Amino acid sequence: MNADPEVVLGLLDTALEPAARLAAAVYRTSLHLHRNTGAGGRRQLLALDAARYGDRELAAQITAVAVEGEPAAWWGVEWATGSMVDHRLRRTLLGHTNGVRAVATGVVDGRPVAVTGSSDETARVWDLTTGQQVGEPLTGHTRTVWAVATGMVGGRPVAVTSSDDRTARVWDLTTNQQISELVGHTGVVCAVATGVVDGRPVAVTGSSDKSVRVWDLATGQPIGEPLTGHTRGVCAVATGVMEGHPVAVTGSYDRIVRVWDLATGERIGEPLTGHTDSVKAVATGVVDGRPVAVTGSQDGTVRVWDLATGEQVSEFLTGHTGTVWAVATEVVGGRPVAVTSGSDNGTVRVSDLTTSRPVGEPLTGHAGLVCAVAMAEVEGRPVAVTGSRDGTVRVWDLTTSQPVGEPLTGHTDGVCAVATAEVKNRSVVVTGGDDGAARTWDLTTSERIGEALTGHTDGVCAVATAEVKDRPVAVTGSYDGTVRVWDLTTSQPVGEPLADHTGPVDAVATITIDGRTLVFTGGGYMDGTVRIWDVATGESVGKLTSGYWVASIAAAVVDGRAVVIVVDQDYAIRAYAWDAETSRPIPGFLKTQSDKLWELTESEWELTESGIDEMVEDYPYESESIPLNFQQGVIPAESGDLPPVLWESITRDEAVDGLTFEPDDLPPDPWDGTTHIQNAEFPMMHIDRIKVVTTMAWGDNAYAITGDLCGPVRIWDMATGRPVGRIITAHTGTVRAISASVMNGHPIAVTGGDDCTVRIWDVTTGEPIGRKLVFPYRIHALSLTPDGRLVVSFGQEIVVLARL
Repeated sequence: MNADPEVVLGLLDTALEPAARLAAAVYRTSLHLHRNTGAGGRRQLLALDAARYGDRELAAQITAVAVEGEPAAWWGVEWATGSMVDHRLRRTLLGHTNGVRAVATGVVDGRPVAVTGSSDETARVWDLTTGQQVGEPLTGHTRTVWAVATGMVGGRPVAVTSSDDRTARVWDLTTNQQISELVGHTGVVCAVATGVVDGRPVAVTGSSDKSVRVWDLATGQPIGEPLTGHTRGVCAVATGVMEGHPVAVTGSYDRIVRVWDLATGERIGEPLTGHTDSVKAVATGVVDGRPVAVTGSQDGTVRVWDLATGEQVSEFLTGHTGTVWAVATEVVGGRPVAVTSGSDNGTVRVSDLTTSRPVGEPLTGHAGLVCAVAMAEVEGRPVAVTGSRDGTVRVWDLTTSQPVGEPLTGHTDGVCAVATAEVKNRSVVVTGGDDGAARTWDLTTSERIGEALTGHTDGVCAVATAEVKDRPVAVTGSYDGTVRVWDLTTSQPVGEPLADHTGPVDAVATITIDGRTLVFTGGGYMDGTVRIWDVATGESVGKLTSGYWVASIAAAVVDGRAVVIVVDQDYAIRAYAWDAETSRPIPGFLKTQSDKLWELTESEWELTESGIDEMVEDYPYESESIPLNFQQGVIPAESGDLPPVLWESITRDEAVDGLTFEPDDLPPDPWDGTTHIQNAEFPMMHIDRIKVVTTMAWGDNAYAITGDLCGPVRIWDMATGRPVGRIITAHTGTVRAISASVMNGHPIAVTGGDDCTVRIWDVTTGEPIGRKLVFPYRIHALSLTPDGRLVVSFGQEIVVLARL
């Protein structure tokens, strides 16, 4: 970990013994992060990846290594799952700032390269031997680069890229300079391939304008008329040779595959029909001496077609759970194979085209949908190169080898939620995943407890735990619109699903007050309600209607009353007091505060069919006559009967909206661009939109901690709605997860998000504690346990950390 990663990289391929091969696999797993991380950060990442491979002893040994200039490690890894580690991973290429949509491979100056296109509007060239970017990005496109192909023009290697901007562009790969621009399509240019026709290098492009065009790469001019016949956009193109003639194979949203003679521009044979949805990917190859096309579709299948007869040779389900986005073919070990990507779980699969059977286990490691696949040979070994919406490009060794380590597997898709509990004197963690299951794990041994909690028909995006009649339960919310309660001692459901929501249930929180356990559930898109349930009886006891997508919920007891904090999709937070005894909101719970941004002057009640009072709010932002106090940063409630909103946060834009300022009187920008510290005029406000909230009690005080889309974290006193300390600005991306608890007698908050870091804060001051923790993927969920351990979910993984 103290050595230069480039030096270590040169030694990894010499590893032969099992222990050495495991160490090499551990190092490669997060190699792309080691290059830009100090020795202390590498120590933490290597220990994490050793645990993901199932070697806790190696993880502990790495954690104990002294690093010059760094304090001893503060957290140790107790265990982690390894659903996303793969010993076949060779390189992870970082550079694109948005999803990678296209990959092609070629050779430049005798070295294998990959050319990638991205939603960041650039293409990039990578040396596949070193994993380094070659030269500057290829810039010129003004929208997403959807497709890339490589070829030769006049003895020089070129790349052809196509884009949303309705153009294709040709680049000299020895200089990374643009040679020509191919203009003619009237829609998005979705696909491109290269070939040779009558000795001339050509590009073949497919567009949303329903046409296919052929271009002379030497001149940049079109050849002949557009090839027409598809009735919808053309989203896939490949070239090949059939009976000595150059051909193009195209796939379309019209579900049809067509074959074209590139010399004449004529269609060959009848359309290839069989797919039941859009044909998203096409590749060509040879099986048993016969030219074939391999197609992938939004119907989830891959089909192989004999190009000479137009007959389907085989159809096989790849194991993907959704659209097949990309297909590439190659010969590996003397056998033709197809490499396919599909579904949203980041997997890539290799299949034998002769037998239609899978070759080995899926390639795992991407944290997002894999949009592109290409094949190459690096140092005599066949590799697959994949590009993903997660912004990375990965290189995989397809040579068969023995697995290393004993990774602990669990969820097969992203882990969205975690919560902890005590079950029969065992500390456990309950996790919810996009695979539709919730799982229970022993925090100490990593053993899975009981069967997976299955029943939801879509991803489990929210989990909370509670005790009901001295029995531990988990409450799960799902994209399927239902809430389920589970007995954690038996892993069985308790009662029927709670099914009043009309959209996804994105948030769940539980609270016990006066001996009664309540669960608050937040409805997502097309719902916009907060519903309150009695966990013991399964009965609905209340409903709040905000009209917004509810993104996050937390609950606490303040002055003996239940308070629920709601983050709506307008990204503000609102606090409601709820009387657990009467099942009614509590109006005027807080004393009126004199400093206010504006008053909430209108609210009304309506009686639902179940006889439960429902609040319907109207916030008249008539603020010209209301004093503006930027020190407050919240909307306090008025005394009296209405409304039951205790306090509400605002953003700077909302505070300024509706007010009339002369140019010289405009409030200053809340950020100091040099120091990244909030200006004094805005000490109390979130600057962007709030994403997540949690609560905690400490002494006589209750706190809410919030995180927003741009990274700031805020701590609030729940009794007054006033922020505690200054805004916290360490995160550089959306804060998606917050947990708070007491550690060593002091209240702390832990935050994690899209910047792939976890940070720890003193709740009473807002000051950081210790150094940040770095992870290979964005953080989805966090939970601090009563005994001081920290559970983190990232990608499809969970890890349990313990304070050293």
